[in-house]
Amino acid sequence: MILTLTVNPAIDRTVMVDRLVFEDRAYMVSAGESAGGRGINASCVIHSFGGPTTAIAVSGGESGARWEGFLSDCGFPVIRVPIANDIRTNLTITDRQGLSVKLNEVGPYLSAAEVDRLEKVVRSHLPAADWLMICGSLPPGVPPDFYARLIQEAREHGVKTLLDTDGEALAEGVAAAPSVVSPNQQEAERLLSTALLTRPHFLEAAARIRKMGAEAVMLSLGSRGAVGAWQGHAVEVIPPRVEAVCPIGAGDAQAAAFVWAIRQGGDFADAVRWGVAAGTASARLPGVRFASLQETREIYAQVEVRAAV
Repeated sequence: MILTLTVNPAIDRTVMVDRLVFEDRAYMVSAGESAGGRGINASCVIHSFGGPTTAIAVSGGESGARWEGFLSDCGFPVIRVPIANDIRTNLTITDRQGLSVKLNEVGPYLSAAEVDRLEKVVRSHLPAADWLMICGSLPPGVPPDFYARLIQEAREHGVKTLLDTDGEALAEGVAAAPSVVSPNQQEAERLLSTALLTRPHFLEAAARIRKMGAEAVMLSLGSRGAVGAWQGHAVEVIPPRVEAVCPIGAGDAQAAAFVWAIRQGGDFADAVRWGVAAGTASARLPGVRFASLQETREIYAQVEVRAAV
């Protein structure tokens, strides 16, 4: 079973406009709301691919009740850990040309007792899992070493971990030696305090992150695909050119498809290929939507894997 964790879930409000421009009006074409959070998104993809998954997430307040309602027929178990405060609402504005702006709230404050309760819930589900996907930002009140502690606890249960976060939580988590860390380009730049502009930069960044503690790295580069590094090997994974309609959530699809594929018995390079295929296929869809297994398989056939030398 693939266990996913979302400490900072959200109601995702998505607005489609005719065009995104500065200092001029745009007209709304459509709007909608859905349950959001990186771990929830990952579980949605894994479930749609036929993989077993359980999602753990905090939820509180009126917005939390609405968030739970959106997930009432998601098809996979969602373990709700109650908190006192309302979960956040995020806004994504996207246009027909594929431009997007994402505005995220920081999230609710969690008390020390709520953090402790969440950790106990995760720990109680580790014996039934073979992967733990630790996804998304930490809201106020959650210490930056929280993910690092979970990585250590998962290791003690023989559970592999994928870390997908940013900032201090990423730095602390990488040092705890997760099985895989999957930052995007901007997250890696902040982690390494350097700009990443060229192919040698990307390969060097993946190698540096491995040296910081991660067993393997999948560095997401958006429309340019990904770089994978593990056990002395490195690959570049290059997607076909597609018309991106909304790239929001593509990184979540990539991480989920990677874990799904490697759990199916694929090797690391092939799992990154599946991840890039899922992210690319999802970016072609309007709004925050995720490609099906069939849609992903069609892109997978066009994804190129090159050994990095």
